[in-house]
Amino acid sequence: MISRRGLLGSAALLAGASAISGRLQAAGIPEAPTNESSAMQPPLVPSSGPDYQPVATLNGWTLPWRMNGDWKEYHLVAEPVVREMAPGMKAHLWGYNGQSPGPTIEAVEGDKVRIFVTNKLPEHTTIHWHGMLLPNGMDGVGGLTQPHIKPGQTFAYEFVLKKSGTFMYHPHADEMVQMAMGMMGFFVIHPRDPKFMRVDRDFVFLLSSYLIEPGAYMPKVTEMTDFNLWAFNTRVFPGIDHLVARKNDRVRVRVGNLTMTNHPIHMHGYHFEVTCTDGGWVRPEARWPEVTIDIPVGAMRAYEFDATEEGDWALHCHKSHHTMNAMGHNVRNFIGAPQRDLTRVIRKLEPDYMAMGSAGMAEMGEMEMAMPDNTLPMMTGFGQYGPMEMGGMFTVVKVREGLARDDYKDPGWFRHPPGTVAYEVASAAGPPPRQTGSSETRKPQIELNVVKPGANGKGGHKGHH
Repeated sequence: MISRRGLLGSAALLAGASAISGRLQAAGIPEAPTNESSAMQPPLVPSSGPDYQPVATLNGWTLPWRMNGDWKEYHLVAEPVVREMAPGMKAHLWGYNGQSPGPTIEAVEGDKVRIFVTNKLPEHTTIHWHGMLLPNGMDGVGGLTQPHIKPGQTFAYEFVLKKSGTFMYHPHADEMVQMAMGMMGFFVIHPRDPKFMRVDRDFVFLLSSYLIEPGAYMPKVTEMTDFNLWAFNTRVFPGIDHLVARKNDRVRVRVGNLTMTNHPIHMHGYHFEVTCTDGGWVRPEARWPEVTIDIPVGAMRAYEFDATEEGDWALHCHKSHHTMNAMGHNVRNFIGAPQRDLTRVIRKLEPDYMAMGSAGMAEMGEMEMAMPDNTLPMMTGFGQYGPMEMGGMFTVVKVREGLARDDYKDPGWFRHPPGTVAYEVASAAGPPPRQTGSSETRKPQIELNVVKPGANGKGGHKGHH
């Protein structure tokens, strides 16, 4: 264990985060947990200190900590990682503690935190604590508020958590490359009062985007607009975890955006309230109802709803190209084009040629086409009624009755009560309307107000028919 006095006395005190070097100092640094699983880990319930409802990170986990006196100590390791974006595709990225995005950091308002950051990247880095109130020298802007953390170095960041809310962390060093490579994570600060803004389930995920060409593993870091993979926590549909809630739970969803564009996040089946931004909690009288919340670049929004309606409710970005995967670019529009004769000619040269798109692209959702290794189809994933024809930023909110309080397991597809699923009718005319009451009350009651013109065409009288 290493005390604050020992830390500052034995290490060089620098402008900003403190550099740690040498075996003596390293011996006092807490172990850096690692996780390479792409499955959501159970929320990390606090074993001491103030009570709070821990968050569930989609396809992620919460970073464990240790107590050193009255300081909470964490250890982040910036390093190359391999992230499975969905079954059948892996990306070679940079992240923290084995994963991109890095683990969620959770603490409580008023906590004193010490975060060790070890650099195992091939270049220098820093960490900026996005949206947080802290001393200027701990803000993490390389060259401005601190020296860069060079490869092999470990720095310590120390500050007191002044305000509860939802924040993010990411580098402020070679930012274009490092964030494009996946270096980001969530920082959740819970209120000191365990009753304030309490919910039953609390989900978090970050929005990220990549350009990874078919067959490739590395993102193009210089891309600014033409991305082909839009992700929740660096996962794309059908690889994104579902948000599972008990019926009547109060549910919070926190969404952070570190992509290059805004994202209108839309949830089916509910009206929700926007309850938090990066700047803090929204007062009850200032909240507004939504079904879609736009998440600006570099910002966070949290919304809440009461899970009163059972079902499998879609949750997705409403920019349609953001719910597709890698094969969506440079595809010509052949809707309405007769391709039969063209196909016959091309097959003489390429027997396996298959014309597509004459009636839209939905057929791609159920076809298994040959593609380069490590490439996802543009649309994929199946539900209980067939192909869902989605990709990218899409998942499902599953509300069920009878779940245990801490049960986040996928309950499978919703069993709809009889008579509650849209159905085919025998003819275009549809079924006859339901008849209620006596025949007299079923007669249409129509009143027409007719104006009859006079002889000169300028006047007349009204009559009822």
